[in-house]
Amino acid sequence: MNYVLRYEKRVLKDLDRIPQKDLARIDKTIRSLALQPHPAGVKKLVGEEHLYRVRQGDYRIVYAVDHKAGVVSILGVRHRRDVYR
Repeated sequence: MNYVLRYEKRVLKDLDRIPQKDLARIDKTIRSLALQPHPAGVKKLVGEEHLYRVRQGDYRIVYAVDHKAGVVSILGVRHRRDVYR
């Protein structure tokens, strides 16, 4: 089953701040979430029912999965030192 990707408004701002050399890998990882929302290496965020994060180099992609609606919502893409603040 393919999932639909939805981006929060702030994700576009997050992506503008990321160096160009890292954007291609991050984009590839985000697109792969549409095919497999729980890839190897994904971690469920503690205290949140439907929130997950996946590593991509020094960046973390935080997202939510709604299996019934078939939607993966990208909530943030930030450097690892800033993502959980």
